[in-house]
Amino acid sequence: MAKTNAAPQGPGRRARALPFLHHRTTHRFFRLLGATTTKTARRRRRLTARPTHSRRVARPGAPERKRPEAAAEPKEKAFGAARDPDAAADAAMVAGKYWAHRHSLFSLYDRGVRMDAEGWYSATPEAVAASQAARAAPGDLVVDAFAGCGGNSIQFAARGCYVVAVEIDPRKVELAAHNAKVYGVEDRIEFVVGDFFRLAPFLKADLVFLSPPWGGPSYIHAPVYTLDMLKPKDGYTTFQAAQKIAPNVIMFLPRTVDISQVEELSWLSCPPLDFESEENYIHHRLKGITAYFGRTARPPSNQCQNWDDEQPADWFFRISLRKRKGAMQIF
Repeated sequence: MAKTNAAPQGPGRRARALPFLHHRTTHRFFRLLGATTTKTARRRRRLTARPTHSRRVARPGAPERKRPEAAAEPKEKAFGAARDPDAAADAAMVAGKYWAHRHSLFSLYDRGVRMDAEGWYSATPEAVAASQAARAAPGDLVVDAFAGCGGNSIQFAARGCYVVAVEIDPRKVELAAHNAKVYGVEDRIEFVVGDFFRLAPFLKADLVFLSPPWGGPSYIHAPVYTLDMLKPKDGYTTFQAAQKIAPNVIMFLPRTVDISQVEELSWLSCPPLDFESEENYIHHRLKGITAYFGRTARPPSNQCQNWDDEQPADWFFRISLRKRKGAMQIF
């Protein structure tokens, strides 16, 4: 065994390590090598004076040693099982701020819902997402252009729609697919990793849901939020891309959005699309504005409904403005 483990000095030693590259435990070898690089560099001079048989060589078939703290770590992180330690720290910090609202975002959060740092402040509250999904007809094909962690896609699927969830971040797609399984609707959602603007010319559907990134929590500091502040492209470009897919569009926008700009989007089609905007409240606090275009806009009503009496405390939605074929009605 001493002859087997002994390695000659100089270039021959490097050549002897090459067979490890084809072994099934290559990743273990490099992992051990990377973990001991610093220690080897510090002791290089002393090791040259010692006999080679006293050195420990990582054998391809040897089991990998786990650190005590690594063995004690849970397999699933509470904040989304992030693989990157920095991402996990960011998610933990953000989750601490929004932790009290976790059940407003996902009612089944305690069953294993996962989110990354961005998901904590960008996910649509579940009550709002369910109200938006109620405008779709069961059996509709819906494209969720910026799926994120899957909150809106899940509610459209629960409504009975078939959903194509597009997300450019593959990690978010993993989280959304997991969350869909938690809600039991994974068979109704097709997740696609890609850029919505590149995929839009090749997609056709009954309805498109748009909830593009608002620019992070700092968006609230703007007194008036304009459509050119949306990410990654302005609201006009995003809406026109959605119109290539379907004439029926739903947009979820910040609460301080310039509603006059949102109205202008309905005139991008000929004839103009039916339009309706809705204020979305959670726990008596305004969370955002939902704009409905096409048949998702409700027909005119003779009287305003009292949502406070008909819906639970989490479901406060008040219709603020409606435009039907160029005629504006305020009620």
